[in-house]
Amino acid sequence: MGRVNRAVFSDFDGTITAQESFVRVLEIFAPEESRRLIPRMYDLSLSLREGVRLLLESIESRHYPEMLDSVSRTPLRPGFEEFLSFLEDRGIPFIIVTGGITAFVRATLGPLEKRVHAIFGADLDTGGPTLKLHSDWEAGTELVSKPLVLETVRKVLPVDLPVIIGDSVTDLELSMACPVVFARDRLAGYLDQRGRMYYHYEDFMEIQKIFQEKILR
Repeated sequence: MGRVNRAVFSDFDGTITAQESFVRVLEIFAPEESRRLIPRMYDLSLSLREGVRLLLESIESRHYPEMLDSVSRTPLRPGFEEFLSFLEDRGIPFIIVTGGITAFVRATLGPLEKRVHAIFGADLDTGGPTLKLHSDWEAGTELVSKPLVLETVRKVLPVDLPVIIGDSVTDLELSMACPVVFARDRLAGYLDQRGRMYYHYEDFMEIQKIFQEKILR
């Protein structure tokens, strides 16, 4: 059997970050809408495509610098930088697919962004009185369709075994479609309800250990 080409596709908020930075920013700058809409997205009665757009486009553009500053101070989950080194040593691409905003990811990662193969997510136009959301990856109920991103990546990068890391509702669709999933928090609950196998994690040290013992064998 030939060499299997692996790539890691990771969520960002609550996965790479130790806290849900995107949800926190929405709760700070769109508090009333967040109280009304976020629970509906979590219980799957409101699509992410509709809910995230309603939330972000209710926020005045003048708040954008404050939003960037807020997310930039979010701590990363333990072991993340070491896991990047682990993958780099083995030539395995690490790709971030966020259900949120790419600029928020870059603001949080800082210099670590250079060590990530690619970042996919939505973008914000701050030129008007309120934020306007744009995503090249909208499909179905998703603002950022992670299966669509995977399909696009596979056109330019040979990936036989995609490995998914996630923690919440934005990761559910891709997790149901891929063979190897690391899950925690809400995503783990969704997968339990559907009888879907996954590896549980709380930090990247656990992911690296399982990766080495079970995925690279």
